[in-house]
Amino acid sequence: MPESSGPSSRHYLQPYLRWLRWSDVIAIVTAAAVAQVARFGFADELLASAGGLDAVSYTYVSIALVVGWTSFLHLQGAYDGRYTGHGVQEYRAVVNATFALFGLLAIVSFVFRLDFARGYVLIAFPLGTLLLLAGRWLARRWLVHHRAVGKLSDKVLVVGDYSHVKQLVAALKRVPGAGYQVHGACVSDHNGVTASVAGVPIIGDADEVADQARTLGIDVVAVSSSAGLGSTGLRELGWALEGSNIDLIVSPDIMDVAGPRVKTRPVQGLPLIHVESPTFAGPQLIFKQLVDKLSAVALLLIFLPLMIAVAFLIFRGDRGPVFFRQERVGRGGDTFRMWKFRSMVTGAEDQRAGLMDQNDGAGPLFKMKDDPRMTKIGAFIRRYSIDELPQLFNVLVGDMSVVGPRPPLSSEVAEYGEAAHRRLLVRPGMTGLWQISGRSDLEWSEAVRLDLYYVENWTPVLDVMILWRTVAVVLFPDKAGAY
Repeated sequence: MPESSGPSSRHYLQPYLRWLRWSDVIAIVTAAAVAQVARFGFADELLASAGGLDAVSYTYVSIALVVGWTSFLHLQGAYDGRYTGHGVQEYRAVVNATFALFGLLAIVSFVFRLDFARGYVLIAFPLGTLLLLAGRWLARRWLVHHRAVGKLSDKVLVVGDYSHVKQLVAALKRVPGAGYQVHGACVSDHNGVTASVAGVPIIGDADEVADQARTLGIDVVAVSSSAGLGSTGLRELGWALEGSNIDLIVSPDIMDVAGPRVKTRPVQGLPLIHVESPTFAGPQLIFKQLVDKLSAVALLLIFLPLMIAVAFLIFRGDRGPVFFRQERVGRGGDTFRMWKFRSMVTGAEDQRAGLMDQNDGAGPLFKMKDDPRMTKIGAFIRRYSIDELPQLFNVLVGDMSVVGPRPPLSSEVAEYGEAAHRRLLVRPGMTGLWQISGRSDLEWSEAVRLDLYYVENWTPVLDVMILWRTVAVVLFPDKAGAY
């Protein structure tokens, strides 16, 4: 059988994918072994059947589970190199494979009346899932680290007009973990005036794509919707790249719209892209509010000893108030009082006007890396985001969410453009894309873009990913732009 083309077959990814397969096998074997020993000890128990089948040793059941689980992972595309390093697809593939396997197991058990030990299943199922996801996460850390320095990535040639190529290059550079390293651009309207776009050399026009891709040893040709090729030109480009193991991807002219909102429907050979409207109400939002409140209660119980200790240290420092309350703008433009541990001297807000010329913040934000108003304990709790723990009370009363856009000041909202006002369609959050993507080091336009992306593309899975990455941001604040 000929070797399949595409990112999943890139030679540089083969050792990584091979290691990923072995990692998954080890995780599944471990889960099956722990489940069997925990449920039966080291006795050779038999799986009985009321349907007339012969009894089978649970050792053979465990072997079948390992084979079946790894097979389902393959069927779900868990080793497709296009999804490694970025996004939720590879995690989703693991979860889908797991539920499909155990769903099939339930059906087979019912049909053949197999008397599966519930304890065995209840241990193997969650343990195996957790080990698989943990293995994927560790593997991704390693891969992203190498991709951040330009290794283990596809060489990309971008095609389109100057402005669209610039946007596409910037988007690909923002996510090195996706594995796209842009090596050149074929720009249709540069006319020899400029030699580069967004730091990438312009190596030709749109009609030179196939030749330039072969010359440079390109892995992926990324075509912007502005390339002017049309359906015929795009098809002919695909023909020209045929047999070269160069992938062709097309970037539609819809920026910052996530996959769950995009549906493709072919009609007479014409691929129609349906972009669903963002939803700001309904069962998912009710579920989010319920999770917010339960999470707030759980986190308050967990962090209560720390919060008491911090409150004592703040009060002992200058005998001033422990909490700092500030008016912020929430969902729909309604204002609320946001709670934080006080990290500055009393009366710090009155000194702000005299420090405006030292502002390090972007756009309407006011931030200082070395703020003279900061107390000693305040610098510590700000560095590790401990000052934000009282916002859990805001989550409890419904003013905020655990995850959402940054809660703005009224003065900041007064300077919002039309697009930025869409941040107020949802409740602000204690953490969000802005916090895990650079925080105070972000340009204002980038902070707005991230918040708008969250507002319009929210899913429960996105919240989980943000919370997971928030842990790393809190533990390693130097890399997160926290000050």
